[in-house]
Amino acid sequence: MFQPSQRVKVDLSGMTVKGVTFSENVKEALATIVQQLSGDPPRYLVELLFSFKGVKRVEVPEERIQPM
Repeated sequence: MFQPSQRVKVDLSGMTVKGVTFSENVKEALATIVQQLSGDPPRYLVELLFSFKGVKRVEVPEERIQPM
């Protein structure tokens, strides 16, 4: 389980968020956990260290998150 403010790497490859599709190359984007959104299956809101076409916060399933 991840905690708020924890730095992580997220695999965004192939995900589409707010109309923006991330390339298959975006496998280790640096981010910070904002909060856990659900428990089964676990999903987290993360804030990316970069903004891509205006997307800064992304909802990510736990299996796409790696601790740093």
